[in-house]
Amino acid sequence: MSFSLPDFRRKWSCRGYMPAGAAMVTAALGLSLVLAERAEARKYAAPLDIFGLGTPRPRAKVHSARIPLPKPRPEEAPQATDEAAPEAEGKPSADKPSANKPAEAAPPPEKQLSACRLALTEEIAVAPSIPDIRGPGACGGEDLVRLEAIVLPDKRKVAVKPAAILRCTMASAIADWVRKDMVPLAASLGSTISDLDNFDSFECRGRNRIAGAMLSEHGKANALDVRAIKLANGRSIGLTDRSMPRDVRERVLHSVCARFSTVLGPGSDWYHEDHIHLDLAQRRNDYRICQWNVWDPLPQVAPLLPAGRPEEAPPREVAARPEAKDGARDGADDEPAQKSPAPADKSAADGTKAEPHKPATKKRR
Repeated sequence: MSFSLPDFRRKWSCRGYMPAGAAMVTAALGLSLVLAERAEARKYAAPLDIFGLGTPRPRAKVHSARIPLPKPRPEEAPQATDEAAPEAEGKPSADKPSANKPAEAAPPPEKQLSACRLALTEEIAVAPSIPDIRGPGACGGEDLVRLEAIVLPDKRKVAVKPAAILRCTMASAIADWVRKDMVPLAASLGSTISDLDNFDSFECRGRNRIAGAMLSEHGKANALDVRAIKLANGRSIGLTDRSMPRDVRERVLHSVCARFSTVLGPGSDWYHEDHIHLDLAQRRNDYRICQWNVWDPLPQVAPLLPAGRPEEAPPREVAARPEAKDGARDGADDEPAQKSPAPADKSAADGTKAEPHKPATKKRR
């Protein structure tokens, strides 16, 4: 028995319904397989599912935690009183700021005083402390004071005009110098000290005010320039004044060079011809600089032209002749050499009129 596709089509008349039915059966079988795979995949996570995008894992059962309740209040406990409640309503608590008043910032801790500040009391100097200075570069310093006056042992005050801004150590050195060295010097002159002429103290600048120079000790508040010390009787001790006695200026020189590490005055450079520079610069091996030339006092009367030639002096022409000197060497036994006629006699012999003699004068340069 032979079987072929044309024969099959002739025997069965449902040609159009056969392909559609086969497709529906295939789709139903595929859907059932997919649902079965998803149900099985929910039990196990995909091995490459890093970000958890696959099927969700089954959640564990949530067990409710039991929170213990507080213990009941004992019967013997005292009852809370509400008597202070009305009073506390109008007053804010000390720990909590009120709603209207903002919370204040905590005050900064107090800076501990240095040993110099504790030693520089009001019995030595009037020097109130000032805040630290932080200028450009390395300018400024810490432990600064404003030296307004120096208190002497007899409670009198020597005013510093104007007030100097210095480090505490420099202000203490200036006060000791005035109290121990300058007071005896003023007493020897018959007076007391009233003022200290301050030429310069703190200033943020280079040495000698030269642009780009090394920072001066004035920029560190570690130097003071002094021009004079004024006395109570109106007299002034100018430290660079040549009209002052030399011994007075030398005593000042020895006192400052023994106390300060740098002393610059006349003779050091032309920047310090009219004042004295004092500082406490720290150098290697405690090296000190003391450059101050104490010049001699100026003469009271300036020298004028030389005095005129005396009348009894011999004429210059005769005194300058070598014959006169040779005749003086021959002795008294030799006959005196015949003198040459004077200019007046020579002119008379020639028949000319003699001119009056004029004293020689020295030309001023």
